[in-house]
Order: sequence, then C-alpha cells, then structure tokens
Amino acid sequence: MTQAHFYSKPTSVYWTCKALTEGRTISQLTQIQNVKGWRLGAIIHRLRWEYGWPINTEYSSPGQIALYSLAPDADRSKLRFPKSAKALGAGEGAV
Repeated sequence: MTQAHFYSKPTSVYWTCKALTEGRTISQLTQIQNVKGWRLGAIIHRLRWEYGWPINTEYSSPGQIALYSLAPDADRSKLRFPKSAKALGAGEGAV
C-alpha cells in the first residue's frame, strides 16, 4: 500500500515509530502534544497488522486512555518501517 493511502500525516507516522523504537510509552495525548496528530490508533493498527510490530496496549483505567509501547523483547533490527519512517530502520533513532 502506498504512503498516500496511509491516511495519517507522515510526521505522525515517523514520530510514532521513533517514540516506540526509543522505548517510550505513548498515548493519543502525547501524539497531539508532539505532532498535532489525531490518528494514533490507526497508526498503531497498521504497524501491528501490516508491518508486524509487537506493540503492547495497556489502559490507564478500564475503557479509558490506551497506552502503547513496543514489546520489551522486540528485535528492533527486524522491524519493517512504513515509507515515511524508513530512515529509522537504517539506524537513525534506532535503539
């Protein structure tokens, strides 16, 4: 699928990938504060199902804010990246 069909700003996708590979736990609020993005759930869904990322989801309380993080045992060198975040897979920002 091409980047034009990702339906999220490339900066939001890049920021999400970078934050997760840095070991951060992120939420919709952190995405809004950092890149003014509103599609974190959609980005996480695509990273999981299209790119195979092992992303954990926790909730701040039942049915409330979703907190996303990369699984602690994830091999960051084997992650596949969306087009707008390919630079991260080449070493930039990789942990």
